[in-house]
Amino acid sequence: MKVYESGKIRNVGIVAHGGAGKTSLTEALLFNVGTITRLGKVDEGNTTTDYLPEEIKRKITINMAMAPIEWRDTKINLLDTPGYADFIGDVKGALRVVDGLIFTVCAVSGVEVQTEIIWEYADQANLPRLVFVNKMDRENANFYNVLDQLQQTFTGKHIVPIQLPIGAEDSFQGVIDLLEMKAFRFEGPNSKCQEISLPSESEDEAATYRLSLMEAAAEGDDELLMKYLDGEELNAEEIKFGLKAGITAGKVVPVLCGSALKNIATTPLLDVIVDYLPSPLERVGETKELSKEPLAALVFKTIADPYVGKISFFRVFEGTLKADSVVYNANKENEEKIGQLFIMTGKNQQPVTEVRAGDIAAITKLQFTTTGDTLTLKTNAKILEGIEFPVPTLSVAIQPKSKGDEDKLGSALSRLLEEDTTLKLEKNLETKETLLTGMGEMHLDIIIERLQRKFGVEVVMSNPKVPYRETIKAAVTRIEGKHKKQSGGHGQYGHVFIDLAPLDSGEFEFQETIFGGAVPKQYIPAVEKGIKEAMPEGILAGYPVTNVKVTLTDGSYHPVDSSEMAFKIAAALAFRKALEKAKPVLLEPYMNVEVTVPEQFMGDIIGDFNSKRGRILGMEPKGKNQIIRAMVPLAEMYKYAIDLKSITQGRGSFTMTFAQYEEVPQNIAEKIIEAAKVAKSS
Repeated sequence: MKVYESGKIRNVGIVAHGGAGKTSLTEALLFNVGTITRLGKVDEGNTTTDYLPEEIKRKITINMAMAPIEWRDTKINLLDTPGYADFIGDVKGALRVVDGLIFTVCAVSGVEVQTEIIWEYADQANLPRLVFVNKMDRENANFYNVLDQLQQTFTGKHIVPIQLPIGAEDSFQGVIDLLEMKAFRFEGPNSKCQEISLPSESEDEAATYRLSLMEAAAEGDDELLMKYLDGEELNAEEIKFGLKAGITAGKVVPVLCGSALKNIATTPLLDVIVDYLPSPLERVGETKELSKEPLAALVFKTIADPYVGKISFFRVFEGTLKADSVVYNANKENEEKIGQLFIMTGKNQQPVTEVRAGDIAAITKLQFTTTGDTLTLKTNAKILEGIEFPVPTLSVAIQPKSKGDEDKLGSALSRLLEEDTTLKLEKNLETKETLLTGMGEMHLDIIIERLQRKFGVEVVMSNPKVPYRETIKAAVTRIEGKHKKQSGGHGQYGHVFIDLAPLDSGEFEFQETIFGGAVPKQYIPAVEKGIKEAMPEGILAGYPVTNVKVTLTDGSYHPVDSSEMAFKIAAALAFRKALEKAKPVLLEPYMNVEVTVPEQFMGDIIGDFNSKRGRILGMEPKGKNQIIRAMVPLAEMYKYAIDLKSITQGRGSFTMTFAQYEEVPQNIAEKIIEAAKVAKSS
């Protein structure tokens, strides 16, 4: 594949709700330009861009994959993205580097949840887009219903068809080009195009929709608008000019139709991409040669391969990146040696000597660089805007199946964390668990599969433990602790009296009011240390003790047998006795939760929080959505990512941060204490 200048490049993301046919459409376009010689199918597991074992097994796209094609002396970098919410991180990465989007919408299912979510992301990035209504060959397919749904769901943009279908369901065979007012039939697996007469029953309908197309084109250019308002008809070239201006500005969204699986009416999509979606130059409004500017490239995707090493996908925004060169990572402030550069088509690599501004390619074995980093020159270091990835919210506790695999697991996870920016790993010091947090159940299941397949590590997943704590509600005084032991030689003697009281602020406070040397000063630190060592295990369920104030008030010692160890033991005994008498209670962590949902789900969310022992703190509007703030026990939130997806049909999102510890209700505390006793005895 030759090197292309910025004006001859189109970077296009193919996005959709899962199952709408993005990968099949990518496959059809690759086949139509001759990049592949056999049309692969998702159900057969032989498509170019769904090549991972997990993708073939589940028949869905999990990783963003690249598929560059050449058409009419233009290079089109297609990015086939996942359609399931668990893998939205890859979609966000792709949206950062493309200049246009193809929304693939099923002609039967219509506009679905992920389509709405990605459309909103595209609005935020002001990305030009077009819609391909796919699966026109299916039973119950209805182009016009989908068109109405698009126009009603996505207001604020002029959504207009530039094609109309000929035939429907099993009889779908071609399209009417509204720009040229011509009809085309597509036959055979090679999508052979044949011009046919415009069906007489479609003439009036086509004329009506062509007027809508003309109106949309007029809105793209002031001169055309004046001409249109004066009652003059726009010709095909003027409509084309106005449409491109409107699409580039994000005002107009053209709609096409076809069947990717049967490769019907997919070739015209290539012409629309070249003619209407902007090049990198048009996207930024530049007329200068971007490839001659100082280098600025953004890494937007990383793949951890146990054999090849790390593969970094990047887009050059300015300058030219050459093989066998040295660049500067402006984020990490380190130089990187560039070896071979590759154009990736699925998993296949094709070496190239250089990548110019606007183009997308890959590098292997970068030492310091991770997703979101900018590669530039040290003499002209600049950091490009990064990628805002969603925050993972579903946590599980993991441990290696084989005890000897701890180090192997740590190494494998660090590789996967480099690859997946929506994955988080932390060690909970209180529960002593390793917590893996992802975007959903499927995401975590696939990570576990990859650990075994890529790195040979099997792990066991479980629900995370809640880091409960214990405290007291009453103050007690003069609690005795005595440790006296006589054996051969020196004995052991430590004797203390302590007061114990609740502490409103802070986890622990120690003071002493010893008078007359009842406990010698050299042993007082040992008393404090003995209490601190006893605090990690409370008397109710073995959870750490917090929010207590201990005062050493009295005691006695033996001039020969007393020691630091004896006073530590005596202090611990006194502390445990004091806990039993000071009305001990169990505490649980409460989280500040912020949920963003469409207004129609507010009642369900509030009801669900009430069932989870939560307290609603407030609500406020945010664009089309509502933000609900609440304080909810962590014990009720570990599976909330699943609950929220179910309640809102995938339209909701949430974040949570630690708020405070509060007392566990008695009936729940009794169950926790009983479970702890059973676990301890087993």
